[in-house]
Amino acid sequence: MTDYIHGFSKAEQDRLYKQARIHENIIFEKIDFSNQQRILEVGSGVGAQTQILLERFPQLQIDCVDASSEQIKRASETLKDSIKSGKVKIYQSDASQLPFSEDSMDGAFICWLLEHVQDPIAILQEIRRVLKSGGVIYCNEVFNSTFYLHPYSPAMLKYWFEFNDYQWSIKGDPFVGGKLANYLMKAGFQNITTQVLTHQYDNRTPKRRAAFIDYWCNLMLSGAPDLIKTGRVDEKIVNGMKDELQKLKTDPDAVIFYSWIQARAVAL
Repeated sequence: MTDYIHGFSKAEQDRLYKQARIHENIIFEKIDFSNQQRILEVGSGVGAQTQILLERFPQLQIDCVDASSEQIKRASETLKDSIKSGKVKIYQSDASQLPFSEDSMDGAFICWLLEHVQDPIAILQEIRRVLKSGGVIYCNEVFNSTFYLHPYSPAMLKYWFEFNDYQWSIKGDPFVGGKLANYLMKAGFQNITTQVLTHQYDNRTPKRRAAFIDYWCNLMLSGAPDLIKTGRVDEKIVNGMKDELQKLKTDPDAVIFYSWIQARAVAL
């Protein structure tokens, strides 16, 4: 795993739970684990997506894997009842060396993981190894070149460039979503489909637009300490970004748009 741009503070962990709910309806509209019993969640973090998976597919047993002891500690608190009942097990492990035997999982789920790793194909190959024949994987990954907002907001755009460029410099990939199909093919998956999932807010939904802008501002601020520390931005840019986003919330013509890629594939 690369350096993690968002950090591991309690505030950041709290943000991840809110983020999961912001995206929930769009991410899970076409995800179907109703025929699976045991699935693997790689990069499970604080357990925010695990909660949703259990709510939507209560028959599941989920093996969670994450590399961060801080995230696992928080997930263990959040999911303590599910852990006690045997519905969830959490492992601290490198995602490229999963602690499971071949052909042991009915399905797999990853969300916002591959943007943070140096070798996404190796991780997908390892997930392929532990999936049974016919096992399905769902991947949600960022495609940050899709971001758009109106009116023109130069501080936000400057900050966004530095946010993505910094992630690239630490061997992450803020555009990995666009490559998901290629990576899944190289990892040995078949029957690969992709779809573009989108948040698009304008004058039709002003309350949802304002809520998403608040979410976006908090997402941006999660990277501010590292961006300031490395000299990529200064407090003026950070404050300018915040001010521009706040103005967007009340601008009657504001538009904010962001897309990512969801892929589905089968291990055969």
